[in-house]
Amino acid sequence: MPVDSRRAPYLPIAGCAGSHPYQYPALLTALMMLVLTGCALISGSVRAESMGFEQAATQLGDRSFKVKEEAVQAIAESGDPRARSILEALLAGGLYQRKDNGRLVLAEEIATGYRLTDALTQEGLGLADKGEVSKIATNNKMRGALRGVIAGLSLGSPDRLVRLGAVRQMMGETDPVAVARLRGQVEKEEDTEVREALRLAVAQADLADQDPAARLAAIASLQDSLYPETYNRLLPLAEGDPDAAVRAAARKARAVIDGKRQLNATAEILFFGLSLGSVLVLAAIGLAITFGVMGVINMAHGELMMLGAYTTYLVQQAMPGAIEYSLFAAIPAAFIVSGAFGVAIERLVIRFLYGRPLETLLATFGISLILQQLVRTTISAQNVTVENPAWMSGSLQINQALSLTYNRLYVLAFAMLVFVALLLVLKRTALGLEVRAVSQNRAMARAMGVRSGRVDALTFGLGAGIAGVAGVALSQLTNVGPNMGQGYIIDSIMVVVFGGVGNLWGTLVGAFTLGVANKFLEPYAGAVVGKILVLVFIILFIQRRPRGLFALKGRAVEV
Repeated sequence: MPVDSRRAPYLPIAGCAGSHPYQYPALLTALMMLVLTGCALISGSVRAESMGFEQAATQLGDRSFKVKEEAVQAIAESGDPRARSILEALLAGGLYQRKDNGRLVLAEEIATGYRLTDALTQEGLGLADKGEVSKIATNNKMRGALRGVIAGLSLGSPDRLVRLGAVRQMMGETDPVAVARLRGQVEKEEDTEVREALRLAVAQADLADQDPAARLAAIASLQDSLYPETYNRLLPLAEGDPDAAVRAAARKARAVIDGKRQLNATAEILFFGLSLGSVLVLAAIGLAITFGVMGVINMAHGELMMLGAYTTYLVQQAMPGAIEYSLFAAIPAAFIVSGAFGVAIERLVIRFLYGRPLETLLATFGISLILQQLVRTTISAQNVTVENPAWMSGSLQINQALSLTYNRLYVLAFAMLVFVALLLVLKRTALGLEVRAVSQNRAMARAMGVRSGRVDALTFGLGAGIAGVAGVALSQLTNVGPNMGQGYIIDSIMVVVFGGVGNLWGTLVGAFTLGVANKFLEPYAGAVVGKILVLVFIILFIQRRPRGLFALKGRAVEV
């Protein structure tokens, strides 16, 4: 029987006994569509499951950002140890693809092109021209997703610092997947600090919960948090939350946090005051013993500090590959250089001007100008750079509102060591005994056989050497230039006069007192007015106690 062309597209249903070969066309079509759809879903599922790390990595070179985002998620979920490094390279803009074979490479730019490394195997691939590779592009949305994914991968790092950094990076995260990852990590975390950070991150996320009870619990958990994100996220709740209890709790939490931040700000000001005081101790302690023994106001004392700072610079230039150890060589070198200049100044100038304080002041002022010009001529008229060793860089993080810089902590400790060392020299050595004898009664010391001229020279050299050591410390805190010492000579004289001429303990107490007072006055009065107020206070204090806080004792001391 001839086949009707209108029925040609229809096929008989196999296995249906007695059915006509052209019956049920709609049923057949529906069954075929179901089979094809099922095959497509199974194929897609198998392809998604079988797409491993390397296959997902190759898709990063696709032009579609949607495909790239899917590849990023697949890489993150692969569990491959290389995932984090690949994603970090992509985020940093260092992931490229060869144009000839599509190979993923890490490219380091050099003068002639790129130095390539295989991104998956870390195998060196040699050099390539810039036209042989193309950079894998990202957009803002993808970079945001990369940061979250990388932080999530870092949560499982064996390094506690990496985990802590990842949690801090995810503070304020509201994405449900990221929050669930943080919540699941809380119980797994063994380190106390990291677990506390995880708890705070989860509590911040709970501030957006629809349940007022959950928001209240989150606010209670965040009252002790000093993270800026916490304080900022509490503001909308304090001003516009529909629940009155939540608004009141948020206001109370912000008030508590404000009080703690103010306390930490006060501690920071105190630390900077102690840091300034330690600098003043180093700057004034040498002047205190020369002023106390010889009665000489050395206006070149600041330039002796400057020589110590330049000595540090020259030592670093002489040993460029050992910056980490340069300070240990610079400290004795600065003491010797500045001490030698001090002995020369005393022997060539000061010894002829004893008993004439005005002439010594003018002479040492002239010497200070000569030393400044000497440095400008021999080294540089511009400021020079003195590097901080790695162990003096960075800061000690006490909490999110308070950090103490390592360089100031080390200078504070160093000042205390110098003070103790000088105290031991004066109390436990023959030179110290002679210095104390001359400072208390010069005529009687001479009568007892003490060579006062030699003591004067060594004392001046000792004070100058300590000024050089102070210059080493200053080189780690401020710019090193020909005029750097001018900013400390007046402060040093004020410290010596306030603490008591020639008294080391008075110098220590006076330096820290003036340093802390300066730092507490600066936020309210400004740096210049603050110094003026301190000067006025010292003038009024000297009117009541002309010999300072700790007066020098001795038969020859005027009462």
